[in-house]
Amino acid sequence: MTHRTDILRILKETSRTFFIPITRLPLKLQETIGAAYLCMRAIDEIEDHPDLDNQTKASILHGLSWALQAQLASDDPENASLLEAVFLPYKKILPEVTLRIGDWLAHVPQGIAPRVWDASIAMADRMAYWVENNWLIRTEADLNSYTFSVAGSVGLLICDIWTWFDGSQVDRLAAIHFGRGLQSVNILRNREEDSQRGVDFYPSDWADKQMFAYARKNLEQAKAGIALISKVSFRYMVDIPLALAEATLQALENGQPKLTRSQVMQIVGQV
Repeated sequence: MTHRTDILRILKETSRTFFIPITRLPLKLQETIGAAYLCMRAIDEIEDHPDLDNQTKASILHGLSWALQAQLASDDPENASLLEAVFLPYKKILPEVTLRIGDWLAHVPQGIAPRVWDASIAMADRMAYWVENNWLIRTEADLNSYTFSVAGSVGLLICDIWTWFDGSQVDRLAAIHFGRGLQSVNILRNREEDSQRGVDFYPSDWADKQMFAYARKNLEQAKAGIALISKVSFRYMVDIPLALAEATLQALENGQPKLTRSQVMQIVGQV
């Protein structure tokens, strides 16, 4: 059985950006968003795996989507083994967060579970699409599509979990900009590493200047929408990632490859 401490352990290992804000949430919300985030992270780890070729990645992602669709709301006990069969050939190289996606899904409360399952299925299919197309981005529209696929859609999922939890409405456009902004900061930070593996997330006629502007535009639009939300607990969830993203942009412009641990802790303390 998956316990809260288990979710927090894996969360801490996989995301320094979201671990702290998630641990500040009310307990039930903390466990639900933590489990949902780990589902998204589990799929992301397949897309980013350094030792798998694109064809294999796409095969795993499509297989994962198919297995989850077959298992969702099914009473057939045989369907429970479908997910394990997808991962079996790669059990020694896939990380724990990926291999245990079934545990994270099982931990999500029944009332919101179908939404998290659906988001996981859609994420797997979207990731497979980008892998199969070698992350080819020619235009800003392509970039918008990619950043929504991998991050803006996660912002929408968080909104839906929040509404399920206490009935409050969250600006869904702000949530999309939130995800896009964070993802574009990651693109800037990982530019050299991505280029070494033959991937370029910049539109064809873009340089750093345009990507910095794109990131700032989305972060500012996210902040404008979030500023209107009165829920303190929701602000706990988003204020720290936004502050870290803005500080990372500033550091990158100053030639610093990433924030130091002490800088991160200082920003968290200020927020």
